[in-house]
Amino acid sequence: MNFRNLEDFWAFYVTQHSKRATRHWHFVGTLLSILFLVGSVFFSWWFLLFVPLSGYGCAWYSHFFVEKNVPVTFQHPFWSLVCDYKMFGLMLTGKMDREIKRLGKRPVLQVF
Repeated sequence: MNFRNLEDFWAFYVTQHSKRATRHWHFVGTLLSILFLVGSVFFSWWFLLFVPLSGYGCAWYSHFFVEKNVPVTFQHPFWSLVCDYKMFGLMLTGKMDREIKRLGKRPVLQVF
């Protein structure tokens, strides 16, 4: 799938994270990856190994076993990472549910 811009991709991204448990696993993975990144600065650069392991590990677990879909990271790694941090921020501020309602069930635009 190709998307015209980040907003179109975001609408698709949200549909791929329809279950609350999937979003929570993403939140935990992103939080752990941030903590390991900070830990690598203050303690040991070896913590850098756990940044992608924790982030992608939790996210991919949620897609394969909770959401039962394929992570969009495989097709759009950069936009997926950006949207993961956007979702993390919205969840941290309590605005993700409002964003899901805003997007509703609108169709995803695709450009071929």
